[in-house]
Amino acid sequence: MHTLLPFFLAMIAAIVLLNMWATKLRVAYPILLVVAGLLVSFVPGLPVVKIDPDLIFFIFLPPLLFEASWSISFKEMKKWWRIIGSFAFLVVFFTALSVALVTNHFIPGFSIAIGFLLGGIVSPPDAVSTGAIMKFVKIPNSTSAILEGESLLNDASSLIIFRFALVAVGTGQFIWQEAATSFIWMVAGGAGIGLALAWFFVQAHKRLPTDAPSDIVFTLIEPYILYWVAEQLHSSGVMAVVCGGLFMSARRMIFLNSASRIRGYSVWESFVFILNGIVFLIIGLELPEIVAGIKAEGIPLRLAIEYGFLVTGILIAARMISSYAALIATTIFRPGVMPHASSKRRRWMMPLLLGWTGMRGVVSLAAALSIPVTLKNGVEFPHRNLILFITFMVILLTLLIQGLTLPYLISRTHFFDGLLSEESELTSRNKMKQGLKQHVYEVLKKKYDNGLQGDAGIEKILKQWEDRAKASDDSWMNEQTKMVFIELLESQRKYLTQLNKDSSIDEEIIRQQFYQIDLEEERLKII
Repeated sequence: MHTLLPFFLAMIAAIVLLNMWATKLRVAYPILLVVAGLLVSFVPGLPVVKIDPDLIFFIFLPPLLFEASWSISFKEMKKWWRIIGSFAFLVVFFTALSVALVTNHFIPGFSIAIGFLLGGIVSPPDAVSTGAIMKFVKIPNSTSAILEGESLLNDASSLIIFRFALVAVGTGQFIWQEAATSFIWMVAGGAGIGLALAWFFVQAHKRLPTDAPSDIVFTLIEPYILYWVAEQLHSSGVMAVVCGGLFMSARRMIFLNSASRIRGYSVWESFVFILNGIVFLIIGLELPEIVAGIKAEGIPLRLAIEYGFLVTGILIAARMISSYAALIATTIFRPGVMPHASSKRRRWMMPLLLGWTGMRGVVSLAAALSIPVTLKNGVEFPHRNLILFITFMVILLTLLIQGLTLPYLISRTHFFDGLLSEESELTSRNKMKQGLKQHVYEVLKKKYDNGLQGDAGIEKILKQWEDRAKASDDSWMNEQTKMVFIELLESQRKYLTQLNKDSSIDEEIIRQQFYQIDLEEERLKII
């Protein structure tokens, strides 16, 4: 323990420093973390990092998926649900099938079941890598929503494929009827369990005398409960976490107070950042042991690298084909739901960019590491080290090739020029603020102008909202005016909730204003 603790502390410090360096270099930090982990793994004398395969999913996946479901715009997900659904389910299955068929043909000893196992592992693009890259380029809300929604749901579909393939490899048989029934239960049951537990959690937050620290602690353990309960009932823990997270995210204004939301945002941001960083470092640190394993199996390293390039090429090709197939199908059957493009050329380039965003990462590594070392009969799991090595190669190649070139591709093609309008965003923001100002002023005039005339505090509030001016100090803020001000803040939240139903208003702008209101409420509490 005394040996491992300094090592893990050094890992966390390295994650933070590499993130700073990545920001300065304007590259996605997962790229540097993977490369750094690979380089550090060759330093002699370092402890070997080993994680129990049975625990890898449980440790990392629930909080990562839960946080992602809180960050995504559910309004945008509903708007683009057809494209998101096709990428999250149909494209994932097509990708896994392509990997299974090609690896079964080209890799000796790879059965269809093992090919599907590998396909389920490497088929889901990584939301963390895509999000880190998108910090340095601007893309339209529609494209961002499609990528975020896809990355949230495809984890569930790919891991279901992975689970079925794992059973098929272990038993040597696959019964379609049982698989179909099990699939329905895993999806529907997981969603139902997640929604039921999320409703219970919301009620518990509302009824218990919680404060900000206890609310945050509850939200940290809730994704683990969602995952564990669903898995105990032989359903999909991933679906439970995603559906439960989306349910709670949509109701965060109801069961969390302003202090819990503000502090929770910072805690979760740091927690998820560290988890992601550790996983990406582990990818590199695990490589020497994986290489030793494939050499022990008699597979030359050069041949294993070729297999890694082969599978990476399949993934890129399958995603490109799927992107263009989705565009063609949408153009023929549902042209009204197509994302806007200023020309046919740009419309037909959009699948190219969507196809080029398929970086792999956390979920693929977690799935690969969760493969048991031996089968139930004690026999060594077939080709486990080769699967791990190919997964590492896919992650490394997609991060380096696609991750480094995607920002350049977007900036050089000028594909989104004209689709991104700062004026449009400014108009939406001004519309929101103007409507909010008018709403508050009307509430004040209607409710307090006649009954509280002469009250210095109320007159100050009226003047502030009428003239958009801030008072020079807070000496006028007595208990009565503070109560009125907090009531106005709550009224603003209700107005913004209704305004968010307007499809022309970006939900991210609404969330930013919610955050400002929370900060104002917390400021009032300490006056």
